[in-house]
Amino acid sequence: MFSRLEVSVVPPGPRWAAQLRFRLDGEEVVAESVGKGGHGPFAQEALPADGHGPLWATGEGRRAVAGEPECTGGCCGFLSVFVRRHGGIVEWSDWQVPVGAVRPPAFYFDADQYDAELTRALADRRCQAQQ
Repeated sequence: MFSRLEVSVVPPGPRWAAQLRFRLDGEEVVAESVGKGGHGPFAQEALPADGHGPLWATGEGRRAVAGEPECTGGCCGFLSVFVRRHGGIVEWSDWQVPVGAVRPPAFYFDADQYDAELTRALADRRCQAQQ
């Protein structure tokens, strides 16, 4: 059974640029791992306008930052995940977590649903930028 990814774009605020929030099977994995005051990845870096960011799954795979604690990733470590496509399946695995955080499990997504969700989030990001 596949997991379900939901991506939302959090508008910029006084302290942070626009960022992404992930829900995996209805749970906010990033918030649980980076703690109160932390944040998800910056939208411009994780989901750039040209559509070639680290979240797009390829057969080679790549590491993507998924969050950062309030004290900064340089201090306590980033939350990151290895994203890789295996045919019709996208895998998120090999999590690296901030100091003291619990490592999330691997997640497997239907590649078509995954791509559609990233495309939808990218469109939302572009709409927000035009406002």
